[in-house]
Amino acid sequence: MAKEKGRKLIAQNKKARHDYHILDTYEAGLVLMGTEVKSLRLGRASLVDGFIQLDGHEAWLHNVHVPEYTQGTWTNHSARRKRKLLLHRDEIDKLESKSQETGHTIVPLALYFKDGRAKVEIALAKGKKEYDKRQTLREQQDRREADRAMAAARRRQRG
Repeated sequence: MAKEKGRKLIAQNKKARHDYHILDTYEAGLVLMGTEVKSLRLGRASLVDGFIQLDGHEAWLHNVHVPEYTQGTWTNHSARRKRKLLLHRDEIDKLESKSQETGHTIVPLALYFKDGRAKVEIALAKGKKEYDKRQTLREQQDRREADRAMAAARRRQRG
């Protein structure tokens, strides 16, 4: 069997990018059971309610929903169990010191396979205020309108 190459996205947390200012991102490995890997290979997972908790110099991923594997037997995993993240000691220490600051949290952004291994992209984030969210939406809408106007102008020039 050929070795897997590249990055295959399983799940993304778009809500996190809307609700938080992303300050720094990290890539972490995951400690998974066999049935979890098989379920993820089918592309089934949800990061919506997920968060990372640092406990005793270890990072844990909570509330990420990986549905039970349909062909799994009594060895099947529970869907929302906590999963250990594999990070370097200095990364954990950095995250621990930064997350102690007021308003900072650690959230999962994406779950993917990289060269056949399950990885999660986590971010140190600071919560957005309601007016920040509105400002971001307004900027996106303005950018979209400008792109449309430029595309229409290019079409008129060609025609």
